[in-house]
Amino acid sequence: MTDPVVPAVPFGQRLEDAMARFGPLCVGIDPHPELLTQWGLSVDRAGLIDFGRRTVDAAAGRAAAVKPQVAFFEQHGPPGMEALAEVHRLAREAGLLVIADAKRGDIGSTMEGYAQAWLHPDSDWAADALTVNPYLGFGALAPAVEAAHTYGAGLFVLALTSNPEGREVQLARTASPAEGPDTVAASVVRAASAALPSPEGHLGSVGLVIGATTASEASAHGIDLTVGRPPVLAPGYGAQGAGVRQLADGFGDAVDQVLVNSSRAILRAGPSTAALTAAVGRTRRDLDLLS
Repeated sequence: MTDPVVPAVPFGQRLEDAMARFGPLCVGIDPHPELLTQWGLSVDRAGLIDFGRRTVDAAAGRAAAVKPQVAFFEQHGPPGMEALAEVHRLAREAGLLVIADAKRGDIGSTMEGYAQAWLHPDSDWAADALTVNPYLGFGALAPAVEAAHTYGAGLFVLALTSNPEGREVQLARTASPAEGPDTVAASVVRAASAALPSPEGHLGSVGLVIGATTASEASAHGIDLTVGRPPVLAPGYGAQGAGVRQLADGFGDAVDQVLVNSSRAILRAGPSTAALTAAVGRTRRDLDLLS
């Protein structure tokens, strides 16, 4: 790869600007095979690209970001990953921030490889931010944090996810806490908040993934999400049951840091781009009540 063209503004500030212009909505791009069929699209590279293009067209100018779910592209092998690269390109050309939902996590040179694949500006899958898994130890994410710093990109670190199994690990007590008895999630939040802190009160570039349906667990366990102002990616809005009141109550003083992801509630309005656009508009108007 050649020397990359790095954004002059770090990811956290770019996200903050996008949320100020378009509201706190992130539209998920989740091309389930069943949904492709329901939309009348082929379950292949062409269908994936068409699905992504329609969703991008609906979100452009109406949402801050899109979040392609990498698994639904990866399952189709090389053609699926080619489609993902094209969807990333379309989204960025449309002025949308792209969050690659790949949940990568490993150690050493392997984590470095993931970071280069998803965050290097010249990569086929270049994204503005990447979801990462800290449960090999937050320190194992150091290559990704360094890449985010170098390339002006962002990370969203899994902290309090909405799946029931997550509680077994995330709310477990740490064995040797440095600051007294604590949960694993609290230690992840502290580490993420300190990794690439926000300049002058802006959002930081290392954020958190906290489910919209589990946000109340943070305050219940004494976790302050406002420290360092990490952006928070909150899946679970709409089809998974969370509404505006649950977001406001769950995130409290940190609600202005929250980027709300909606996937199924919007995508089930397809295949018409006009219908998808209307669904994005309705969701954005609902989320305006958060401000």
